[in-house]
Amino acid sequence: MQPNPHLVLRTEGGNRYLPLCGSNCWTIGRSDDNNFVLTDRWISRNHAMLQQMETGEFYLIDLGSRNGSFVNGRRVSIPVTLRNGDRVIFGQTELEFYNPTPSYRIDRVQEADSEDFTATLTVRSLISVMVMDIRDFTVLTRQLDETLLSEVIGSWFRSSGQIIREHGSWVDKYIGDAIMAVWFHKPNGVSSEEMMRICQALSKLHKATDELSSRYPLPFPLRVGAGINTGYAMVGNSGSSDRSDYTALGDTVNAAFRLESCTKQIGKDIAVGETTYKYLKELGAESAFEQYTVDLKGYDTPSVTYAATYADLNTFLQAGGKK
Repeated sequence: MQPNPHLVLRTEGGNRYLPLCGSNCWTIGRSDDNNFVLTDRWISRNHAMLQQMETGEFYLIDLGSRNGSFVNGRRVSIPVTLRNGDRVIFGQTELEFYNPTPSYRIDRVQEADSEDFTATLTVRSLISVMVMDIRDFTVLTRQLDETLLSEVIGSWFRSSGQIIREHGSWVDKYIGDAIMAVWFHKPNGVSSEEMMRICQALSKLHKATDELSSRYPLPFPLRVGAGINTGYAMVGNSGSSDRSDYTALGDTVNAAFRLESCTKQIGKDIAVGETTYKYLKELGAESAFEQYTVDLKGYDTPSVTYAATYADLNTFLQAGGKK
């Protein structure tokens, strides 16, 4: 058995090993521009993507394929974590996933009256959390053919993951019509370079969404809202022993989701928390953001947020920030 993570494609001529190394993202499909090209007419040109997290875990993400992606016989409708020995099917092609020696270790505690184990979060880290959500997605699902809808959301996931990786993070969660990304910082604070990368990623995500929208016959243009929050959170593996995810939990994360939601109330595209704004202000971005007092769901008292449009953000980025 190959020691490194890999896929095994069993053919009449023998086993073909597809190594998962040298990158953290691999695309699969019929088109020659994929990392792994599979000549199966039931497979889409850009069928699926594998993404490796910093923990060593692998996500399988269907990219809106016509005939679907399956793990152990179950169709993948949202990104799923792969386990060693999982059977993955694309079209009429079956592969086996192997990751016999994952690079992460999970600390578990046994729950009372339970035969299962729950992974625990053990590291407190300073992070920035970005949550981006497609607006009016429920309306879109009612007006769009399911095949086209799957292709659109799959393409959006793919381009979003690539942009975020290029800017120093990864997609921590794919949640229906939304993504959550996490940037890790040193305990002494967020550097100007790190905050600029987050702003640049946000701008490119918006531009990529506009470009995607123009490629498909949609009933209305795609629009995205975003919330960004900076603070401390517990980070590590969480979940049951057979399905654990590396993620961040805590008020910093919850507030990022609430900030994204409040953009609809105040009529802006982006809302950031007070700590995030402090670092943005150091870059000279205060002219792009306006202060608001909002009622965030689940919070007892009103919260202060700073909000902007994508046009405001792009004006700031074009100026190059404070030198």
